[in-house]
Amino acid sequence: MDQNTITQIIISTINTIFETLFSSIDNNLYSVLDNVTFISSNILNDKNFENIFGTQASNGILLISNSILIGFILYYACKYLLSYLTYTPTDNPSAFIFKLIIFGICMNCSFFIIQIILDLNSNISLAIRNLGENLFGKNICFSTLITDINSNIAINTSSINIFSIDGFIKSILTFSLLNLVLSYSFRYVMVKLFILITPFAFLSLSLKNTSWFFKSWFRNLFSLLFIQIIVSIILLLLFSLDFSTNNILSKFIYIGGMYTLIKANSFVREFIGGVSTSISQSVQNFLPNKNN
Repeated sequence: MDQNTITQIIISTINTIFETLFSSIDNNLYSVLDNVTFISSNILNDKNFENIFGTQASNGILLISNSILIGFILYYACKYLLSYLTYTPTDNPSAFIFKLIIFGICMNCSFFIIQIILDLNSNISLAIRNLGENLFGKNICFSTLITDINSNIAINTSSINIFSIDGFIKSILTFSLLNLVLSYSFRYVMVKLFILITPFAFLSLSLKNTSWFFKSWFRNLFSLLFIQIIVSIILLLLFSLDFSTNNILSKFIYIGGMYTLIKANSFVREFIGGVSTSISQSVQNFLPNKNN
């Protein structure tokens, strides 16, 4: 067997491996990406999650938060008594009781409040995607986007040559979307985490010393949810572009679109702050900014 034949066998084997990989990703991954990116209050429809959160004040996270509420009362009572000995200023009792009642109610109704927030965010992103569907006659989602990419830039996953420009571009797009799946899956879990600590966030407003926790919680949760709106706008923009010419520029614009989707979280963080969903980012993003 000569060297050229061996080379052709190696190239054919590599192409076959990548054909199988790309086909598997196309058939299974992109619908998952839509599900983890476009979330609504449906993520709360999980019996185990509801049990962890607490269906009433006597169980789950709500039980813990109500116990801490009693601790806050004892803390304030001690601090108020000591203020007469140390002459340090403290909150007026009536103001403290008023805040405790208001935020105690918010804390115990936090599951309902978070449902409204999730649905509001979902409806805004859905309105953006429905606008694109009415304008372009396509479902604005990742599944449709990948179908358009494979057809408009003439990539055939059943006979791909990884060493060609199309094969190179397809590789970039595929691994970019794998990055997106990991990033938005992490975001999905982080949204549920911040939902679980919602009662503590409302409770923290009862005292000035702990109010920073609510600010940090709100900034992080808002940034995680706002990404969904930004992604909807980016997808709308990608579907508005004309790729019918099927030239090299169109192919690289698609790559630019994928990179923009990957960097959406960074854009949001630079704009409003919040936690990063990039796997490589440090956990220090969770901590409050002491300069604020």
